[in-house]
Amino acid sequence: MSTPAFQLKPLSRDGIPAALDKAMRYRLLNEPGEAESICLDVLQIDPDNQHALVLLLLALTDRIGRGYAVGVTRAQDIIPRLQSEYDRAYYSGIIAERRAKGQLNQHAPGSGSDAYELLRDAMSHYEKAESLRPSGNDDALLRWNACARIIMRNKLSARDHEKNELPLE
Repeated sequence: MSTPAFQLKPLSRDGIPAALDKAMRYRLLNEPGEAESICLDVLQIDPDNQHALVLLLLALTDRIGRGYAVGVTRAQDIIPRLQSEYDRAYYSGIIAERRAKGQLNQHAPGSGSDAYELLRDAMSHYEKAESLRPSGNDDALLRWNACARIIMRNKLSARDHEKNELPLE
């Protein structure tokens, strides 16, 4: 038996602000799937809606490390659609930071080194965002500091490649 295909009902343009408010509330209620669905509905009507794109990216990354099957690629595919160079840098950092936190939660061998590399990547994006930030916007600084604290608190470091090298004999 096949799954039925449905014709999704389009939102009205006038309903977009209220829908985005609902998406934000669903994120705060830890319901990223609901927020994602709403953002997809908004983007059907207004494909370049920057608020919907950011909320969608955040809803997708809210699931990282929580047992959901999340394609990080879907979140990364949103980055080029963001109009602001600052936003592209900042949200690239968010993706890397959340991936790092997901690695830390796995507690698997090598996950600490993987998390370190992802956090350093996030910090690099935040440094770029810092150089592009609007006056009075310290979000990139706050995120950079949070990444640095995670590294220090967990005593993370880069993978020691010498330990992983096999003997030549």
